[in-house]
Amino acid sequence: MGKIGNCSLILEGGTFRTVYTAGVLDALMEEEIFMPYIAAISAGAINAVSYMSNQPERTLNVLTKYRNDPRYMGMRNFWKEKSIFGLDFAYNIVPNELEIFDWDTYYHYPGEVEFGVTNAYTGKVEFKDAFQMTKSCDILQATCAIPVLFPEIKIGNAPYYDGGLADPIPINRAIEKGFHKHLIVLTREPGYIKEASKTSDITMRLFKKRYPRLAAALNNRVDRYNETLKQISEIEQHGNAFIFKPDNALKSFESKVDQMKANYEMGYEQATKRMGELKGFLEV
Repeated sequence: MGKIGNCSLILEGGTFRTVYTAGVLDALMEEEIFMPYIAAISAGAINAVSYMSNQPERTLNVLTKYRNDPRYMGMRNFWKEKSIFGLDFAYNIVPNELEIFDWDTYYHYPGEVEFGVTNAYTGKVEFKDAFQMTKSCDILQATCAIPVLFPEIKIGNAPYYDGGLADPIPINRAIEKGFHKHLIVLTREPGYIKEASKTSDITMRLFKKRYPRLAAALNNRVDRYNETLKQISEIEQHGNAFIFKPDNALKSFESKVDQMKANYEMGYEQATKRMGELKGFLEV
């Protein structure tokens, strides 16, 4: 595959909705399309690491194999780690012992990669260099740290949570980095508009005293998300965004393995069918 020019890859999060993203990225790997810059948020970053390590179907296999394993996700993890996800199991034992992750290929990815995390003190997004991630996946843990379901994740002296709280789709980071074209993988269906939820309101109240700026970010999250979707649509209308999104609504906490596989196939088939169009957009 020829060298790709001034185009970023933007990956939205969405917990298990991102198995759709895995399908899209696996189709890119088949064509040896590796983007020069990646900005990924939350579970989008989980997909990015398998793309960086050039391990097709790895994300699909891990999620379908361990989604219903209580060591991976289950209430008993709260007793040990204050998390619905088993942090040591999911971010250390799985990649380093059970489903071996290719760290060498990951660290030699031929591009710049950043994962967005939300600083609990400031309520603002920070972008961490993916190549600085330790083998305990500290930055991945931070960008996936959904408030209440995860504990805060410390990197240095600062506490961090899910990057999507402050920047759900990091298009502006790519623009700041100088990229004019964008390949964007979303995990919400066409026409989706984010609405306020009781869960978000409760979470905001829980954090208001300890981390007031994080609570403010939570309070503004709906408007920020919808504004970003509008911005992306305008960029697409000007011919500078190539967007993948699922055909229908996906469940964030999907537990049915067959449905997860179907969501993966949706992403893979969409990308395969549009590959010629995508290569034209990328000018390769």
